[in-house]
Amino acid sequence: MNLKNFLSALCALPLLTSTHAKEPTVLACVGDSITQGVGAKRGQSWPAQAQKTLGKDWQVKNFGLSGTTLMNSGNKPYQKSKQFKNALASNPDIVVIMLGTNDTKPDNWKNSDKDYESDYLDLIADFQKLPSKPKIYLCLPPYIAKEGRWGINNDDTKAQIPIIKKIAKDLKLEVIDVYSALEGKDDLIPDTVHPNTGGATLIAKAVTDALTAK
Repeated sequence: MNLKNFLSALCALPLLTSTHAKEPTVLACVGDSITQGVGAKRGQSWPAQAQKTLGKDWQVKNFGLSGTTLMNSGNKPYQKSKQFKNALASNPDIVVIMLGTNDTKPDNWKNSDKDYESDYLDLIADFQKLPSKPKIYLCLPPYIAKEGRWGINNDDTKAQIPIIKKIAKDLKLEVIDVYSALEGKDDLIPDTVHPNTGGATLIAKAVTDALTAK
C-alpha cells in the first residue's frame, strides 16, 4: 500500500474518543429542618443554593430531615432515619454535617453530657467507613434568635461549639462556622429558629466558601 492509500485508510477509521466524562463531586448535606429547607422559599434551601454556586461539577444532595437530633437518645435521632441511610448509600465525596439544633430541647439536652460527643463520633465513623472515604466538615449549629421556640434555645446551641471544635481537632476535620454567619441577624430568622431564604443564602455561602477554599 502506498502512502496515499495508507493515509486514506487511516482517515476512514472511527475516531477513538473518551466517553468517560468527569464525574461530579457528590456532596451529602446531613441535617435537620434547617438543611431540609423549612423557613426558606421552595427550592431555596441552603443545599439548593449551594448547588447553584458550586455548579455542574458538583452534585449536592439534601438529606435534611425536620426535627431530627444528633443524639440517639433524642426524640427523633437522625441515625435512625431513612435520610441517614440514603446519605450513606450516596457514597459521597464530601459530607457536611449540621445537626444539634433540636438537641437543645430540654428533654434531649439533659443527656448531652453522656451522649453528645459519643454519638457525634459514632455518626462521623459511619461516614468514614464508606468506600468513597469522604472528606467530612462539621458545622457549628446555626444561631437561634431571641428566646428561641419549642424548647430550642441559643444557650445550649452555643454550648455545643467547643465540643464540635474538640471533635474536629481530634479527628483532623474542618469546621464551618454557620453560627457566626447568622449571629445577630434576627431579621433573617423570623420564627427564631428557621432562617428564611436570605438566612439560607448566608449558610450556603459559609459552606461553599469552606468547600472551595484553597
